[in-house]
Parts: sequence; structure tokens; C-alpha cells
Amino acid sequence: MAGPLPERVAAQNRRARHEYFILETLEAGVMLVGTEVKALRAGSASIAEAYAGEQNGELFLLNAYVPEFKQAAKQFNHEPKRPRKLLVKRKELDKLLGAVRKDGVTLVPLSIYFNERGIAKVQLGLAKGKKKGDKRETEKKRDWQREKGRLMREKG
Repeated sequence: MAGPLPERVAAQNRRARHEYFILETLEAGVMLVGTEVKALRAGSASIAEAYAGEQNGELFLLNAYVPEFKQAAKQFNHEPKRPRKLLVKRKELDKLLGAVRKDGVTLVPLSIYFNERGIAKVQLGLAKGKKKGDKRETEKKRDWQREKGRLMREKG
């Protein structure tokens, strides 16, 4: 399972935790071309509408937007919304795809970051959709925690 995120986050999906119950998280490698790595390091990518899915028995990151790298020549640049292959072990892949098929959960990218060695990684969440009431309940809990913190600070 994935630990705490390093400080070099390239893209984050902040709405994922609002829209879904995150049942489990895991780290996956991602196959990128050179201009994609440079664009990610610039921090201009978006994974708000992205998801992970199966194609030909392999896992791909779909609908993630990595803008073209402006300094690169046009013929060497990448397509911004192309599918990117995710690298996970076969055992993990079988477990994830089984859960997606059987339980009706989805694979949502929570963030793209660079690890200590400078390698791009994707933190995936095995997620189940929230209903409107669940979202309200989560918001109430968050507001209460915030209010409780304020009261504790005021009391001293």
C-alpha cells in the first residue's frame, strides 16, 4: 500500500475524496515519453476527470490531461489526452480488475508524483461512489472537526 506522499506532487485529484469512498490505495508506475515528464515537472497536468481502466488485459490511465511541452519541437511532442500504460504487478492487476468487475468499484487516480529517485508514480484509489447524503455527512464531519479545533484553541 502507498505511504505518505512526497513533496514533489505533479497533479492531484482533490475532488476524488469528495466524490468517492476510497477503499484502498496503491502505487503504480506510469509509462511516459520525455516531453510528458517535462510537462509534469512543470506542474501543469490535470487528473480531475481521469480514471484507470483495462485495455487488452493491461491497465491504462485514461482521460488524464498532460499539456504539450512548449519548448519541444512539434514532431517530438505528445498527445495531451493519450492513454498511458500503468505498471503494476500481475497479482495486483488481477486483484484490481476482479474488484472492478465484481464489486462495481472504480479505479481513480488520486495523484501523480515523483518519488525519491525522480520516477513518476500514480497513486490509485479503489473507490466506490458516494451518494448525495454521504457527501453531506462527510461535509458535516469535516465542519465539526474544524469547529472543534477552533473551540479547543480558544479555550486554551
